[in-house]
Amino acid sequence: MTVERVEAEAARDTQEVGRRLGRRLRAGDLVILSGELGAGKTTFTQGLAQGLNVRGPITSPTFVIARVHPSLGGAAPLVHVDAYRLGSLAELDDLDLDASVEDSVTVVEWGEGKAEVLSGQRLEVRIERARADDADSVDGPDRRVITVVAHGEGIADRFAGGAPLTDNAES
Repeated sequence: MTVERVEAEAARDTQEVGRRLGRRLRAGDLVILSGELGAGKTTFTQGLAQGLNVRGPITSPTFVIARVHPSLGGAAPLVHVDAYRLGSLAELDDLDLDASVEDSVTVVEWGEGKAEVLSGQRLEVRIERARADDADSVDGPDRRVITVVAHGEGIADRFAGGAPLTDNAES
């Protein structure tokens, strides 16, 4: 179920969408991010971390694969994973994310086709650069289209009809 589809004009807007989503997340939530290289997955996660109120800085975990960011306010920590360099489900399994997924908010960049096994209740966030030939798009190098899809009744029910992720939601 598509929860929302929004356009972000600049990197700060991508962060704002992430921040608003982060405010709605709780322990046990899995967020799988997809999009081409440079689409804004880490930028989105920076905003999400602000919404969760976790310790930063939030940088791409490409070379360390995973980072844990403790909560600054007693809520769930953020587990930030970059699955780009992982070649198989076995390598993802070696990270033991299933041991922390219930107690954390887990965000997996490049997780499409890999991280779905962690939870049937998840949000998939696709970030795409808006193209100049898109009918409703104004050309700009930082313009993104962000689509949030909920999988699983529990999370879909929780996110349906919630506060918009931005002021220009299309859903």
